Amino acid sequence: MTERVFSGMQPTRALHLGNYLGAMVNWIHMQETHECIYCVVDMHAITVFQDPAELVRNTRDVAAAYIACGLDPRRSIIFNQSRVHEHAELAWIFNCVARMGWLNRMTQFKEKAGKDRENASTGLFVYPNLMAADILAYKASHVPVGEDQKQHLELARDIAEKFNHDYAGRIRELGFGAAFFPLPEPLILGPGARVMSLRDGTKKMSKSDPSDYSRINLTDDPDTIALKLRKARTDPEPLPADPAALQRRPEADNLAGIYASLAGVTKAQVLQQFGGAQFSAFKPALAELVVEKLRPVSTEINRLRADPSYIDSVLADGAERARTIAGPVVRSAKEIVGLSGR
Repeated sequence: MTERVFSGMQPTRALHLGNYLGAMVNWIHMQETHECIYCVVDMHAITVFQDPAELVRNTRDVAAAYIACGLDPRRSIIFNQSRVHEHAELAWIFNCVARMGWLNRMTQFKEKAGKDRENASTGLFVYPNLMAADILAYKASHVPVGEDQKQHLELARDIAEKFNHDYAGRIRELGFGAAFFPLPEPLILGPGARVMSLRDGTKKMSKSDPSDYSRINLTDDPDTIALKLRKARTDPEPLPADPAALQRRPEADNLAGIYASLAGVTKAQVLQQFGGAQFSAFKPALAELVVEKLRPVSTEINRLRADPSYIDSVLADGAERARTIAGPVVRSAKEIVGLSGR
């Protein structure tokens, strides 16, 4: 039986190099080995206020980026979350299964809400339950995750396990076997999964960083890429020859890692070529490589942006295909908890 993968990204600002190297490259490869469902999670986006017109535009842009990077809408299911109402229905059931204590331990809520958590939306607090619904509505066997998402996957497993335990008798009575929901397994992303900020090598590259110079967007032009890398924070020492020396030099480690990931080599091989060189010599070479690798992606994103009706058709088709999987699962989950008669 082919393993089923579910993953998604929020349509907030443009996708960047960290999204590409940390997730997209792996997603593309998984199309060869897994049944893949890739979602634009627009319902997650509104846990903080979004301008409605901008959200519509960003949703199309993220879908365009998915396709431009190499996701094939004929092989993978690509859709935006709000088109499939089963996500919201199952999330409510999970709101009633998950425990407050579990959600209170979610570190990302603490980080996103900050000191003003009393004014954070309730959606931001319970969105891990929606994330669990995203995964379990398709009974996904695997979820590609980085280190910062492992806690949410563990919560999804806890919710699935509690649902199976609480309704064990009903599940057996309705002929679903010993358990209804599977416990999804993590697919830990490979090299490049932790692309860091160009302004601070200890922080992950992020769409939410207020400085656009902290990231390279997939739609940046060559001059902008070169400028951002020229301004990227580094230390005064030349690149080392020994990879072990990168451990105490986060910015150098980040730039060497970006080069290695894009060139398909190891950091040791990068240092064989550039060890002893000043960053003033390394950064132009890195910029040339980044431009070379991203040019086809940015060109295709711009082409797709000019054809929003095509993007809408991909999302509509993907939603219809997604619903054929999620619909029966959620109808059965509702029946299990007594929300519909048999």
